[in-house]
Order: sequence, then C-alpha cells, then structure tokens
Amino acid sequence: MAEFDEVMRFEVLGPLRVRRPEGELDLGFPQQRALLGLLMVRAGRPVQVSEIVDVLWASRPPASAPNVVRRYVGALRRLLEPGLPPRAPGRRLPRRTGAYLLDAEPDEIDLLRFRELTLRGKRAVATGRPEVAVRQFVGALGEWRGPVAMGLPASAREHALFRAVEHELVLTTRMAADAALLCGTAGLVLPSLRRAIDLEPLDESLHARLVMVLASCGLQAEALTAYEEVRRRLAAELRVAPGAELSQALTRVLRQEVRASAPPVHRPAGTALSEPVKLLARPAQLPPGLTVFAGRSEELAELTALAGAAASSGAPGTILVSGMAGVGKTAAVVHWAHEVAHRFPDGQLYVELRGHDAAAGPTPEPVEALRGLVVALGAPPRHLPDDLAALRDLYRELLADRRVLVVLDDAARTEHVRPLLPTAPGCLAVVTSRDRLPGLIASGARPLCLELPSAAEARAALALRVGRRRSAAEPGATEEIIDRCGRLPLALAIVAARAVSRPDFPLAALAAELRAAHGSLDAFAGVDGTADARAAFAASHRSLPPADARLFRLVALHPGPGITADTAARLAGLAPGEARPILGRLADAHLVCEDAPGRYTVHILLRAFAAELAEAAEAAEAAATDSLSLPRHSF
Repeated sequence: MAEFDEVMRFEVLGPLRVRRPEGELDLGFPQQRALLGLLMVRAGRPVQVSEIVDVLWASRPPASAPNVVRRYVGALRRLLEPGLPPRAPGRRLPRRTGAYLLDAEPDEIDLLRFRELTLRGKRAVATGRPEVAVRQFVGALGEWRGPVAMGLPASAREHALFRAVEHELVLTTRMAADAALLCGTAGLVLPSLRRAIDLEPLDESLHARLVMVLASCGLQAEALTAYEEVRRRLAAELRVAPGAELSQALTRVLRQEVRASAPPVHRPAGTALSEPVKLLARPAQLPPGLTVFAGRSEELAELTALAGAAASSGAPGTILVSGMAGVGKTAAVVHWAHEVAHRFPDGQLYVELRGHDAAAGPTPEPVEALRGLVVALGAPPRHLPDDLAALRDLYRELLADRRVLVVLDDAARTEHVRPLLPTAPGCLAVVTSRDRLPGLIASGARPLCLELPSAAEARAALALRVGRRRSAAEPGATEEIIDRCGRLPLALAIVAARAVSRPDFPLAALAAELRAAHGSLDAFAGVDGTADARAAFAASHRSLPPADARLFRLVALHPGPGITADTAARLAGLAPGEARPILGRLADAHLVCEDAPGRYTVHILLRAFAAELAEAAEAAEAAATDSLSLPRHSF
C-alpha cells in the first residue's frame, strides 16, 4: 500500500462521498460514482473489469463498456490526484492485470474502520469483556450514516456486493445488542437496531433483540407494541407465527427477566468513588472550526503524518504545535482535529490552558484540568479525589482501551501539560504553545512549528473573509493589506473584520489606514472583546525575564533585515556567551526567528510592538525626571 501525502476520507456507509481537507469532491456522473463505490467496497483488492461492467450495466452492457470504464477511471484519477499528467496511473487507482483497485489507508475509508472496530468487538466478546465490546461495536456502527452507497443508481446499489455490506451492518448490530443486554447498556444500540430492522424488516432475530432492548430501557409498553407489530406483519406477509427466538424474547419481557439498562460499574484502582463511572461517555469537546479557514495544506498533512507515526509506534503520541502569537495555531489544530475526529471513535477532549491569555482567566492548575477531563470521560463529579496523583491515575485508567484525541490549547509550561498527557496506546495529545517547550520535546513529543502562511494562502484567507469578488476587484489594495499585516493571520482577521463591518468602504481605504498607522499597532486593535494584536504580543512579552525583555527590544529596534548574535551582544553590552542563550530563549518563544545559525529576524508587527514599548519606557523615564526636577517648597 502506498503512503499518501494528503489524507482523504472515503465514505460509503451512507451517502457516497469523498472529502479532502479543503472540502467534498464532486464525483461526477452516476456510473462513475458507481465505479468508485464498487472500488471503495473492495478497497485494497483488485476488481476485475468484467465485474465492474456487471455492476455498472446490470443487463446487456454495450460493446464499448470496457472503454467507458477506462474513461471513468481516468476521470477519477484526475479527481483524486489533481495535477496528475494525462494517462498517468497515479497512486490512488493503480491498474492490475485486467483489474483496478482503490489504494487507501484503512483509516481513510469508513467501511474499513467499521470492520476494524467490529473485529475488536468480537475479540472483546471472546475474552469476556462485554463493556469493551459494546464500546467497539457502537464505534463501528457510528460509521453508519444512512443507506449504503446512497446516491448511486438503484441498479448498482442492488448488486450483491452492496447488499453484503448491509448484511455486515446487520450482523454487527446483533452482536452489539447482545453485548449491551449483557452489561446493561442497551440504550446505546437502540438507534442502530431500528436502522437494521429497516434493512431487514422480517428478520425475527433483530425484532427479538429490539423487544428486549426496549424493555431494558424501561419502555415496556413499546416493547410489547413492537412484538405485536412484527407478529401481525409475519402473519400478513409470510403467513407464519413468531418463531422460538421472538417468542422467548416476549416471555422474558413479560417475566421481567431483562436486565435494566444502567451505566456499567467501574472503579479504577486507587480510587474510592461512591458512584459508578460511565465508561461509555463519548466526549465531543472540540470548539467549532473556523468557517473561513483557508490554506495550511502542508501543515495539515504534516500533522496527519506525525499522528500516523505515533499510531504506528504502538505507544501514546504527543504532537507539539508551536508558533508566534497570532499565527493561527489553534485554528489549524481545531480544523485538523475535526477532520480526523473519526479516527478517535471514543471521543475528543479539549482543554483551554490559557497560558498566554490572562484576559480569559487564570491558567487552570493541573488538578482543575484533570477534574474536568475525568468528568468528561464519565466519572461522577462528586467525590473525585483531590490529590493530583490520584486524579492522574484515574484519568489514565479511564483512557485505557480507548482511542481519544486530547487537544491541550495554549500551554505556557511543560509542567502544566505533563499530567494531562494520555498514556494509553491509540490516544493522541496535540499541544499548542507559543513556546517550543524543549522539556516536552525531550520527553518524546513530536514538534511542528507553524510558520507564517505563504502569500497565496494569506491572499486566499483574506478573500474568504471579505469576499472573493471584493478582493479581486482591488488586487493592489489586497496585496498592500497583506504586506502591512506581515501575513500574520491574526492581523489579517482583524483588518478583514473591519472590512466586513464597512461593506461600502473600498479596500484601498483600509490599506491607507494601515499605511498611516505604520510603526504602530493601533490599526490592529480588537473591539468588543475580540482578538487584539497588541494584547497578544504583550502576553508573550510579559512572561520574559527582564534581561530577555531588554534584549528583545534592542534586537527588534535594530535597523536592517536581520541581526547577528555578536551584534545583539554589543547592543546590550553583553558578552556573546551571555547573549546567545537569551536569543535562544527568545527564538523558543517565537519573538525572534533564527533564519540561519546565529542570525535573527523579527516580524514587522513585533518591531512595531517593540517601538511602542520603547516609547512607553522613554515617556515613563521622562515623567520620572520631571518629577525629580520640580522645585521644593518649605513650610
């Protein structure tokens, strides 16, 4: 199987869809869609051209059918791999002898994810772990979004291959119902059970389980009604009475022999909880993604590659995404997390650490953050341990045998992050920070530095916010806005918000405002609690020791495109051996950028921030001097 730079999502357990990070693809003509659906069902295995023809033309295919199939394959290749040269086979749809296949990672296709989770559920049943089995089965059935391959021609969907997939869904639903009835969590499978009955309306074994699941959920009357409805249908359509399995289900309900549905009891070692932990809680805490997110395809692909490397290692993974204030770390990570959420069927956790956002409130202590995490994972909020070690152990116990994504946003220090990192294989933590957090990297975190977007990405982001037509009508003003924002996403968002609030103002007027404010951050001030560039930079500067803050101001105010470590040392009156560690810390904090060994640059807006700091310092010094020079009066 090939390794792919771009992760895609292929969906066949519902409407037939293919998604890239930037959006859903138009799959073309009905028969072309049917071909792709067939390849998705048989992903990773060659499909003979004769079988493709059989699916696309159920009766009497034309003599040109093989040529038509080749044209469809060519169109799909160009769709899945834009920029592919004409007649090139590509990597997604390679040809085999008389056959084609879809080459994709198992996590990219919902059917393969469904099968993997179902297999895990079967293993859990075989080893006597019904709670774990239910979790896996429910995760598998969560991939089922509607009628299989919806959107294909009816003649194609009725083919035995697609019917076989429906049969798999029904079998998994039966196993899920059996495990849920055994451990008392029947409510989790009720929606899937109803959907399976829609596929097989005369399947008595499904109806038997529905009757017992309804009773287990406390819906006794509805359970009896469900039995009566299927009894009448069997009599009317098949002229038979309910069989032994369905009759036995009714008997168990009438005798109240069905276990009531309740959360499973689980008490992790070392804790003394007086209430049961709801292990099947599936948190979905990710904040909404930006509707105007654009670009970052390389960084998103790198995130996916790092996550894949962590998953293949068999150990829990941690990714550290760092970058300067306002570069878009949270937006990129949240966007990516939504795209890959399906890979973490047991949930997604999100903690706002507020390491550099004092206005949003103080940074939560690890104990406070852990309490929120374990409650989200199903632990009762009352009677939780107060001790950090006990909470950490409970958190890790709750994550055992689960696949959960944990996003830790805006971390300031490694010690705030360590207790929140999962230790269970299959889990992944993604940490964002303005600092490179060397201690976290030394512990095995995989680093990803988020640089400024390219000019093209900045242009696309601005156009998405102010409107493509408006941006295209004033290309000169658009370029000036991007340049004066230094391509910083936060600054672009602030200026774009002003443009949107003034739809009658030309972009040239906004560019003129930025031009007039050159050297100042006044044009990048937020209003009504929105993001503010000056406040964002101040939060980074506030955490610096005095010596580091002084050298930052000197380096930022130095004229020219860059400065060497030796020149910075002379400016500060320091020995080179004293200046270099400080410059290293400033680079770690992304307040300066080490473009080449020993050579540093400062972003244009950080230069403006440093100029404001220097002006404020001079004003304060002048005020102090004036106060000392005032005449003294004797009384």
